[in-house]
Amino acid sequence: MLLGIQEVNEMAYQHTNSRGQAYWLHKRVGKGGATLFFFSKDSSESIDLPEAFNVVENPRTGLPLVKKK
Repeated sequence: MLLGIQEVNEMAYQHTNSRGQAYWLHKRVGKGGATLFFFSKDSSESIDLPEAFNVVENPRTGLPLVKKK
């Protein structure tokens, strides 16, 4: 972090929802070996969106969700 500017991975997927809030995509391996995708307001260690998935937004909460195409 330099002068209050956070470095962002160039390959990271960022989604700005209808309320103007920015979220970055992350993943982790859950119990049983399943890959879990989730969005966070933290840009560190974010990833690019895999080709087999797209992003939709929950109309009630404004939270982005990852779904298979």
